[in-house]
Amino acid sequence: MKAIVVTDQAAGTAGMTLSERPEPPAAINDVIVEVHASGFVPTEMDWPSTWTDRRDRDRTPSIPGHELAGVVSALGYGTTGLSVGQRVFGLADWHRDGTLAEYVAVEARNLAPLPGDVDFTVGASLPISGLTAWQGLFQHGRLQAGQSVLVHGAAGAVGTMVTQLAREFGGYVIGTGRAADRQKALDFGAQEFVDLENDTLDDIGGVDLVFDLIGGDIQKRSARLVRAGGTLVSIVGPAEARPADGRAVDFVVEADRAQLVEIVNRVRDGRLRTNIGTVATLDDAVAALNPTERLKGKTIISVRP
Repeated sequence: MKAIVVTDQAAGTAGMTLSERPEPPAAINDVIVEVHASGFVPTEMDWPSTWTDRRDRDRTPSIPGHELAGVVSALGYGTTGLSVGQRVFGLADWHRDGTLAEYVAVEARNLAPLPGDVDFTVGASLPISGLTAWQGLFQHGRLQAGQSVLVHGAAGAVGTMVTQLAREFGGYVIGTGRAADRQKALDFGAQEFVDLENDTLDDIGGVDLVFDLIGGDIQKRSARLVRAGGTLVSIVGPAEARPADGRAVDFVVEADRAQLVEIVNRVRDGRLRTNIGTVATLDDAVAALNPTERLKGKTIISVRP
């Protein structure tokens, strides 16, 4: 099969090559998915799991990409809950070869049915962005109706999901980003926008929940904005500064079939819009994942037309 392969951590995305790799076998409780569309997160090149297995052994050449939408083509021994020919989408295991390939082996529990009226490109854009937003807001952030939510990076693939879900569940959303991101953040539902390059973050006042997708100095400055009993949620590593009278939580997104169903149902009925930027073929994936300009929205690789 054709796949995007990486072998050199120092080279990052520039070290990607389109190669021939063996088709994966189906282990116990696995399914093999014929990949139609794949999502990619640029920070994968910094994740240890891209380069080593759970025992810290080198696993290169490895195939990156962890979001997928496709069709089940084979079942491993003992696999239940899915069937050959079924449309699915979900999140591949971090420590195994990923989804920038024509086929991928995935634990069945990491996948959810993809309704026939949802395009594969849309399906592949949902797992990391949607699950990160859902888990950060509801499991870790404990969002309640009427609370204020400060979303850093509100115009990005994750940030637009956070904004929409927070609004649906009664949150008041203040988005942040660059000046050029203002209109997109507002279009996806942010009620206010802070230009991090020109506005003063402290002018926001106190908020109940900070959802940080940026880190660094922005995160440190945000910790003091969290009201008593509030939460700073981060997906960019442990908080360097903690709220004086609140919680700081950093987490890694996890596959969850029930949550994927909740997310895709909202896409179907119009409550959630995706934020897809570039769509490229597998043959053009290396160029698409090494852009010369700043990417806007989620990059999706269309593996099969």
